[in-house]
Amino acid sequence: MNIKIYQISHERDKNFVKFLHYDHLDSFQETKDINASIYDEVFSGNVDCSDLEDVFRKFNTEGHPLHRGHSLSVSDIVVTDEGAYYCDSVGFQKVDFDESQTQKPDNLMRIVYVEPHKSPYTAEIENSLAAEQKAVGGLIDVIDNGDGTLIVCNDEGKLMGMEGNRRIADGSSIIAGPFFVVGNDGENFRSLTESEVTKYMNVFAEIEDIDQDEVESDMGFTFYAW
Repeated sequence: MNIKIYQISHERDKNFVKFLHYDHLDSFQETKDINASIYDEVFSGNVDCSDLEDVFRKFNTEGHPLHRGHSLSVSDIVVTDEGAYYCDSVGFQKVDFDESQTQKPDNLMRIVYVEPHKSPYTAEIENSLAAEQKAVGGLIDVIDNGDGTLIVCNDEGKLMGMEGNRRIADGSSIIAGPFFVVGNDGENFRSLTESEVTKYMNVFAEIEDIDQDEVESDMGFTFYAW
């Protein structure tokens, strides 16, 4: 399911409602209306969850490599295709929530993110080494696509036993573990353009089941432009 997660910024939380149960909101502000302007977007993407309780379990315990916030907690907002929901002490409360009033970091880049056994999806990632390493689960390796874009993957994914994800170079090589496609301005990473997003959503649209023996036999590759 596609979701977004919003969490309250300590700096903008003038009424101290962060971590407050939904029923107690009107004790600290005039109404239970959700003030979206105090929230930051901390995640936007596709997750392998069937409902909000699955989302809570995943982001409260497992986490996600593109998640920029703390574990999912009371007062957080989860937005799905069905609407916005306030994370309460028990379950979720459906609320009105104006996403246009929220904030997020200025240094985010638009990427195409690809995980093993899943369809690709567009997401945003901070333009920092720490965030890039978190996204791929370790040290990064960069592969030039030859068209102004790059694949960023785990440099030791195969050695670490990560699952095979996608075949590249006309099927002659394999990327193990999660990876993402990002733009390249010649010196730094940049957001993908709309046409680049469309291209690589199509390139990696097919989910591939790759035997682990095949992954282990492929410890190096030469990459060619698509």
